[in-house]
Amino acid sequence: MDPELLKILAVLLYLAVLVLIGVVASRRMHDLRDYLVGGKNLGYLAVAFSARATGESAWLLLGLTGMGAVVGYKALWVVLGEVLGVGLAWALLSRPFKRLTDRYDSITIPDYLESRFRDSAHSLRKIAAIALAIFVTIFVSAQIDATGKAFESFLGWDYTFGAVVGFAVVMAYVTAGGFVAVVWSDIFQGALMVAGLALLPIVALISVGGVRALNERLLAIDAGLLSPLGAEGATLAGVFSVIGLAGIGLGFLGSPQIFVRFLALRSEREIAPGAVVAIVWTVIADTGAVFTGILGRAIFSRPGDAAVSVLADAEAVLPMLVEHLMPAFLVGLYVAIILAAIMSTVDSLLVLAASAVIRDLYQKIRRPDLADAALVRHSRVATVVLACIALAIALGVAAVSPVRTVFWFAIFGWSGIAATFCPLMILSIFWSGITRRGAIAAMLTGMILVPVFKLGLMHAPGIGPLLVELSELPPAFAASLIAGVLVSLGDPAGRDRLLNEGIAEELKDAKR
Repeated sequence: MDPELLKILAVLLYLAVLVLIGVVASRRMHDLRDYLVGGKNLGYLAVAFSARATGESAWLLLGLTGMGAVVGYKALWVVLGEVLGVGLAWALLSRPFKRLTDRYDSITIPDYLESRFRDSAHSLRKIAAIALAIFVTIFVSAQIDATGKAFESFLGWDYTFGAVVGFAVVMAYVTAGGFVAVVWSDIFQGALMVAGLALLPIVALISVGGVRALNERLLAIDAGLLSPLGAEGATLAGVFSVIGLAGIGLGFLGSPQIFVRFLALRSEREIAPGAVVAIVWTVIADTGAVFTGILGRAIFSRPGDAAVSVLADAEAVLPMLVEHLMPAFLVGLYVAIILAAIMSTVDSLLVLAASAVIRDLYQKIRRPDLADAALVRHSRVATVVLACIALAIALGVAAVSPVRTVFWFAIFGWSGIAATFCPLMILSIFWSGITRRGAIAAMLTGMILVPVFKLGLMHAPGIGPLLVELSELPPAFAASLIAGVLVSLGDPAGRDRLLNEGIAEELKDAKR
């Protein structure tokens, strides 16, 4: 059979499975609780795979592999940061968070925040909804951009056509099956991702002759590729760069798209086995991604040639390696694996953003009397509208900026969500002293500082290059945490009110 036809057949098979999942999941859809959190009745395997597939996105298959090709072993700091972030989220945060959300009967993260801080003015709900609508749309646009690049790299399709095809498939199964379709598809897609990232570096390592031969090739190309601190070495810029890479894991300590999975667990007994699955998945997939990039650099580079083709577009290293090593049908499956990474994030984020707009703004503030059938219908419409905006952003950025990377485009959206929510989620679970005003300060600080760092301070003379190495998430995260603490300490009346309403006892019960 024609090799190009085999590739397309593998992709079509994958897309057909997703549409089938949407059709079957739609029969499990009865109300808004089903659409947004699967009825809060999911097991550990579904939640672990869904949380990991959602937490990674296209940056794992294209961005992190590209980073491995550019910086070598230094990219393993990302693996360490992610393993720590995922491990801490499951080990320390998931159980008390699950207990509190069950106590409050929350089905969204803003539901939880409003109940935790007794926010009758809906201020936290409004800020959360706005932040999610903005940063989720940016994050989703990065995934749509990656869809177009994947089809273009593997199949030679037009970028725009590929982006629209991927967009249409996600819309088909998400609007039909909601959160249940998202989770079921994430199990399928997460399995594809981890299998593909485990297999490819093994095949590539065999092709270069083993670890020793790999390191000899890297040494001949650039000795900095073998250093854990990269070419910068033990300089301030090198240390900042390592902190920035490892700091990506901070986003797992409270981001809504991850924590809504904990909220959807059927019981806290699912947490321990779920943690094991999530950590093992992270180690295999992230390490495989880094070594895919490293091996691609070794295979396609020539000693002394700094401008080799793999560096002209480092995020094409995985497609190049697959084309070089794999038969046509498996090439098509790797297209499906990249699409899995993309779609497993897009679907989750779109449901999350729709919940923010419809549940957290429209229903809870304007129309609390609205029936579930109408809410589900409105949620589907909101999902499509937000997705169309993300598609427009992706195509617009592609038109005006041909030189762009999925990794940093996605990290900006990821950082905005993480800096807005993660410090507050940590404080809300572990410190009874944080007040409503402190919570508002923490959210606004994180939400505002991510674009300030990314679009402003990183271009400033002197400090700018260091902030580029550090990236926007660690400083915005730290500032958000500090703002929440300082404002709460200056709000004794707010602390007394929460303590009088029993918040200290609630947190103590949740952490037992």
